[in-house]
Amino acid sequence: MAPNGADPAAGRPDVLLVMTDQHRAGLTRRGGYPLDTMPFLDGLAATGTDLVNAYTPHPTCVPARTSMLTGRFPSAHRVRQNSTAQHACYEADLLDVLRGAGYRLHFAGKPHIHRGPADFDSWAGPYFHTEGPQHTEQQAAFDTWLRGLDHGPSTEATPFPLEVQLPYRIVDDAVAALDQAPADQPLFSWVSFPEPHNPYQVPEPYFSMFAESDVPDRLSGPEAAEAKGGDHRWLRRLVESKRPNYDDLWRRYAANYLGMLRLIDDQLERLLAAVAARGRDTVVVVLSDHGDYVGEYGLQRKGAGLSEFLARIPMVVAGPGVAAQTRTEMVSLVDVLPTLCELLGLELPAGVQGRSLAPLLAGEPVPTGEFGSIYAEVGFGGAPYGPDEHPPLHFDYTGTSYDELNSVTMSGGRRMVRAGDWKLVMDSEGCTELYSLADDPAELVDLSDDPARTGELLALTRLLAAWMIRVGDELPTGAYRPKRLPHNWRWADRALPLPTARTSR
Repeated sequence: MAPNGADPAAGRPDVLLVMTDQHRAGLTRRGGYPLDTMPFLDGLAATGTDLVNAYTPHPTCVPARTSMLTGRFPSAHRVRQNSTAQHACYEADLLDVLRGAGYRLHFAGKPHIHRGPADFDSWAGPYFHTEGPQHTEQQAAFDTWLRGLDHGPSTEATPFPLEVQLPYRIVDDAVAALDQAPADQPLFSWVSFPEPHNPYQVPEPYFSMFAESDVPDRLSGPEAAEAKGGDHRWLRRLVESKRPNYDDLWRRYAANYLGMLRLIDDQLERLLAAVAARGRDTVVVVLSDHGDYVGEYGLQRKGAGLSEFLARIPMVVAGPGVAAQTRTEMVSLVDVLPTLCELLGLELPAGVQGRSLAPLLAGEPVPTGEFGSIYAEVGFGGAPYGPDEHPPLHFDYTGTSYDELNSVTMSGGRRMVRAGDWKLVMDSEGCTELYSLADDPAELVDLSDDPARTGELLALTRLLAAWMIRVGDELPTGAYRPKRLPHNWRWADRALPLPTARTSR
């Protein structure tokens, strides 16, 4: 208690964290896309801070979500595949911090995290991609229909009403929790949509909202997966063996995906109306865990590599003290925990590697050294499987069902760094890829052997090395005391080896 007997928690704002799953960045009109897929989110971005160069630390669900909650990169929290959430390594995560600050904690939707119902005051779920809690016969019938899609795109409008869609049910649950939450206690609500993840389906009017003929041409097709080789080629050939000519449906898949974005957008608007009705200041964070190919390379879902299609994510922050602006600095999901700590006046736990974005959100200038580059990783370790190997998997090679995340596509390890429009990817076998994103947004032309680009290659290699040293873990704590810098910024006053500057997208 404060000296005057008042509870300091009572004056803190609510926090609403909305997460989508497998949501590729840049597919809204505000982001330059020709179709108006998410007008409400675009409007929210216009009133808050639109972080247009946000990245996932690992383009898979559980590693990315664990990074968001712990503020730590996967190589530190040690969850590097979807099946190892229980092994998360950290001292305190976002839930611990908010619980200690007097927040009531609510969850609704898809978890895929190292926490469970007992860690929240109220819990509505779990929802996954083909099912959720069923309260009516129609909901049960819809979930059965979803499972029958085998995670593929539906070629017809979903024959069930909007109200049984998982985002609609999740918002129903979240609104009920808002209505029941004490008005004098700050509330943290995590609303986690399983969409626009596969299976790709939507009811009318969303199914017809974006026609296949309206879908813009993609940058590359199946020939790109073959040319890139490695796990891209392996994954492409696996899916083709299971679903011959599956790529013929890529425009239908993309049109469904865009319709799912609009469906989510409408539910986000419904959720924010309920938040406004609660009448408390609220920090709103909308983001995703990772992206989706949406047909690029002739691939669906995710699974191979660290392309911008998978690594970039939407991220919007709005609320008290957040300026209306677009920021092009490089930021990450690992920055969420330290940012909320600073916004709420809370102490940063030990082992946090992310950086507070609070000064950036307030419209202040931030150092290029700290925010001029970003790092991400993928792979669970070990030696990588080759493109012609077929080890035992957690699904059969026969039949139509598959998981794009498996022992082959997640084997070994890759690390990436982006600075400006230059991007470097290196793997555990010493292979190097260098791309100019301004000239080659699909990352099809590897410039690492181009003598004219040795300067960019050297600068990015040094930068990647610096990042990999930076994300070395300081846990477990011991007798030595790590030095904590303001905002957890390490490179605020240092000149880093950035490549030739070009305009960021």
